[in-house]
Amino acid sequence: MQELALPDDADVRERLLEYLVLLEKWSQTRNLTSIRDLPSMVTGHLLDSLAAAPFLAGERILDVGSGAGLPGLPLAITFPRLCVTLIESRKKRAQFLRHVIASLQLINVNIVCRRVEQYRPLEKFDTLITRAFSGIPEFVAKAGHLCASGGRLIALKGRYPEAELAALDRNKIEFAEVHKLVVPGMKAQRHIVVLSCQR
Repeated sequence: MQELALPDDADVRERLLEYLVLLEKWSQTRNLTSIRDLPSMVTGHLLDSLAAAPFLAGERILDVGSGAGLPGLPLAITFPRLCVTLIESRKKRAQFLRHVIASLQLINVNIVCRRVEQYRPLEKFDTLITRAFSGIPEFVAKAGHLCASGGRLIALKGRYPEAELAALDRNKIEFAEVHKLVVPGMKAQRHIVVLSCQR
């Protein structure tokens, strides 16, 4: 946490660990993640998700294709001021997310179980973030309508996504930035793509 300049709070650390224990337990029967041991989960899930924190805009966050709650749940646990919505179309995964929210009593997290392109909330989001939803052009096409004016679309990626960036419709993008992420304990390449769409 300190290496990422994140809040070093004992209660936050305990809740993050509780989340990982639940993820490990449910993954034994639900196949929620390919990373199964807790030390690897800390690096591969928690720290990787929290590395996105400096790039968030505003407080209304939408985690698109949340899956096991990544990166939305680690961000919501670490930053209680955020209002995080997790959208996940698969019912079994949404069931896990509801269980985590109830177990950890997370009052700043909402679950939406539906396809993102069909989602029409009353209020749009300051930041849309995804870790494993799709390629960047599809992310913009399917979820871009949910981004508030002046908001951001953020995609966590492994290697520099040159082909995905080349396929973007530049008429719909105000700016696109790519930053290399340094995730403590992770040897694999990580990049974060930050987009702003035309309204």
